[in-house]
Amino acid sequence: MDDQTRIEIEAAAFRALRAHLMEKRTDVQNIDLMNLAGFCRNCLSRWYQEAANARGIEMSKDEAREIYYGMPYDDWKAQSQTEASPEKQAEFEVAFRENVTAPKD
Repeated sequence: MDDQTRIEIEAAAFRALRAHLMEKRTDVQNIDLMNLAGFCRNCLSRWYQEAANARGIEMSKDEAREIYYGMPYDDWKAQSQTEASPEKQAEFEVAFRENVTAPKD
């Protein structure tokens, strides 16, 4: 497989994942994704931002989230996010520390 075809297939897979999470499984909360898989929709938008920034395209966290969510993040939260239990919040602290926060050496 040539590089261009690989890139196009990877991009299609990303678009399918985004559509699945944003259209078919809005019931799955970000905190549940993070607690179970170590990433969530916000991580995907951050990776999008980081890829843009690495290519010299200036993009803020809010801009990347709006591109990923298809709307301002606060609107999506109001529309789709539910309150997390204290247990889920405690699990999230661990998952975030292990998967997002850079290790301090």
